[in-house]
Amino acid sequence: MDSGTTTTSSTSTATLRCQFCTSWNRIDVSRAADRPKCGKCGKPMLLDRPIMLDDESFSRTIAGSDVPVLVDFYADWCGPCKMMAPAVDQLAANYSGRAIVAKLNTDLSQAAARPFGIRGIPTTIVFHGGSPVARQSGAMPYQMLAGMLDKVIG
Repeated sequence: MDSGTTTTSSTSTATLRCQFCTSWNRIDVSRAADRPKCGKCGKPMLLDRPIMLDDESFSRTIAGSDVPVLVDFYADWCGPCKMMAPAVDQLAANYSGRAIVAKLNTDLSQAAARPFGIRGIPTTIVFHGGSPVARQSGAMPYQMLAGMLDKVIG
């Protein structure tokens, strides 16, 4: 009985959309290594790579996460964004289970980006508790991205 209570109190959850069937799932992020599956289609929820967000999924994903969510605001045509992409991918793999790493294409999802006054890309914003807590514009190496998350994770 006590172990159930301990598990519940240490659980870090996130509400994420399945990239295969688009169903919403509540995921125990701390068990990312167990490869959680979508409750509807049964396919894996891939938490070790960036989650693609759009106008429809952005707010719910940010608000429904107990762990920090780092969002890379980018565009496909942006050279610095392309240069930073491998670092964002590496960050998602290395912080799986402790944070969510996501990407939002500002050309395709202008409504989600607009409230944050994105004037230059790439722009990286870390959200925690549904609110932005750190922000940096311009391409950054992995170490700087990790530092943004580390300040929030503690």
